[in-house]
Amino acid sequence: MAKAIQKIEMNAAENIPYDKLMLSQKNVRRIKDGVSVEQLAEDIGRRKLLQSLNVRPVLDETGEETGNFEVPAGGRRFLALGMLIRQKRLAKNEPIPCIVNRNGTTSVEEDSLAENVHRENLHPLDQFRAFKALKEQGLDVEEIAARFFVSAATVKQRLRLAAVSPKLLERYEKDEIRLEQIMALSISDDHARQEQVWERIAGNTHMQEPYYIRRLLTETTVRADDRRAVYVGAEAYEAAGGVVLRDLFEQNSGGWLQDAALLERLVFDRLKTDSETIRAEGWKWVEAAISFPYGHTSGMRRVYAEPAEMSTEEIARFDAVKAEYDALDAKYAEMEDADQEIEDRLDQLGAELDGFGDRPQVYDPGQKAIAGAFVTLGANGQLQVEAGFVRPEDEPRAEVDDDDEKADGGDRDASKRVEDGANSVVVNGRSVNGTSDGADEPEDEGIKPLPERLVFDLTAQKTLALRNALASDVDIAFVTVLHALVLQVFYRFAKDSCLEVTLVNNSFGQVQGLAETQWAKEIAERHEAWDRDMPDSDRLWDFLLGLDEASRKALLAHCASLSLNAVVEPWNKRPGALAHADALAATLRFDMVEAGWSPTVDNYLGRVTKTRIVQAVREARGEDSAQLIDHMKKDLMAREAARLLEGSNWLPEPLRLDSNDVVADAGDTVTDYVADETALDGAAAESPAFLAEDLDPSADETRIGAADEDDHLQAAE
Repeated sequence: MAKAIQKIEMNAAENIPYDKLMLSQKNVRRIKDGVSVEQLAEDIGRRKLLQSLNVRPVLDETGEETGNFEVPAGGRRFLALGMLIRQKRLAKNEPIPCIVNRNGTTSVEEDSLAENVHRENLHPLDQFRAFKALKEQGLDVEEIAARFFVSAATVKQRLRLAAVSPKLLERYEKDEIRLEQIMALSISDDHARQEQVWERIAGNTHMQEPYYIRRLLTETTVRADDRRAVYVGAEAYEAAGGVVLRDLFEQNSGGWLQDAALLERLVFDRLKTDSETIRAEGWKWVEAAISFPYGHTSGMRRVYAEPAEMSTEEIARFDAVKAEYDALDAKYAEMEDADQEIEDRLDQLGAELDGFGDRPQVYDPGQKAIAGAFVTLGANGQLQVEAGFVRPEDEPRAEVDDDDEKADGGDRDASKRVEDGANSVVVNGRSVNGTSDGADEPEDEGIKPLPERLVFDLTAQKTLALRNALASDVDIAFVTVLHALVLQVFYRFAKDSCLEVTLVNNSFGQVQGLAETQWAKEIAERHEAWDRDMPDSDRLWDFLLGLDEASRKALLAHCASLSLNAVVEPWNKRPGALAHADALAATLRFDMVEAGWSPTVDNYLGRVTKTRIVQAVREARGEDSAQLIDHMKKDLMAREAARLLEGSNWLPEPLRLDSNDVVADAGDTVTDYVADETALDGAAAESPAFLAEDLDPSADETRIGAADEDDHLQAAE
């Protein structure tokens, strides 16, 4: 005979006045967590009590009920109700829905523990969808945030997550996609693009990192802190129909501008407008670009603005203020005690005098008529104007040019009359037959010019004597060399030096980003500071003689430094020069790390093979760090390697100065670097599996399990 199943009898529900309830001291919840009691009280006040209290009757010594009840489960709700009563929003004897437990088969502690342990938190996806439903019901973000005691930013984040592709959310619901991956995918509103990116990385666990997902979704975009985006402005870009992707879960510096072509058009349109405005100021030409290569002004003379002249009234005011300041300052110097009133007046007069010194800078209209300006964007997105550059073809012709041309023409006519043209020479604008000095010439009236050969011989003797004299005076020799260098550095086309000293200044304009380095900026600032002080070329000699010794040495160092060339070029092998550059660096105690160089994706890691990247990390951080990245794709590997190499002081071979490590030693060239790199790549084929350059994705999955993946991610972070 089958045993009868015992029926379960549920505990009865009763409405018990609040003043008959008391909080049980056996409630297992001791630590505050989650929504505060104050917030819970506000929620109960808005939507009333959603869950009854669990209570037990209080018994006297005889075991009879006293009419009071203790609350072992639901203590926070009990406290919240008490807060509403203290706020006069609820009566003291308000009936409270309660479940009364009279069977006594379980303890108070067990009931309290069961209520808290058996509850299941809402799945995040259900929360996202619920917030979305409230939004569709007409509640705005702020109202939702207020009702659930979260920030408006949190609500926006959850709404963004709910807007991810339904197909991907289904995968998230099945635990096939992690929450942080959904957060990364939410950057884009394009469901098709989200699905495309996920399909691209779904087969390779090493490509599923959130930062890589963000990179794929933004690979054709422009960051909002890019100089072009800052220059145009996000508002103007969006007004033109552009879309900005924003990441609500990571610091993104304003997001990403999705339409790069539109942004470029807006940049050039605004540059054109700004350039026309600058051209209207009187410049002969204006050239605009997002950026110019380093050394783009080479071969041009520069003119500078000068402070605007003061008017008659301003001069009179300046004299009056200066006189008052001097008199008051002299009087104050003789006083024994401090006088705050006089000090304040001196400060006022000093500020006014400073104002006279800080006058607006203006260009001479005549100089602007032959000069131009370069308009570009700074690294911060602000418009930069480099003005006052004179192109060689715009240089004013000297008045003697016409005479020179006539003389040249006369020379050409004279050369036609010379029987042996190979022996004719031109001296002082005159063409003379190259006959011997002793040849008889018909005597004409007057003194004829000296024969050119004689002039050559005499001046050769003068040159040797002058060389000898110059060698005996070190100071004047220093100034003479400096004069020749300054003419070439600052005046370009001036030929006013008797020294045949040549200075070559290679601008390396083909190197991307060189103009943005700190070294280029410091050189440019130093050059401009000297350039502003330079007089006309005919007064340069006196200017140099008038400089103090320290200034002359600093100027020579600047000019000489511009000719230094330690570049390794496969078409121009200079082993001796490169060895001298290393010796010079050693003498200067020069080090590229101290100079501010560090390996980045742009300057090194993104331009070499994977084997080279792994080798760099191994040399700088050891084998363990190298194994963290050896399995990655190259772009990910380069980014992670840049992070690992931060602060390591690691340098690639061409930048090292230790004689044992320098690749570009005597006889080595770029070709040698390529050969070394090829050898490394060949060696990769013989390396263990974890050092091989290209791994099959399926092999990756077989080799690295879920536990290994977690360990790798933690270590990489």
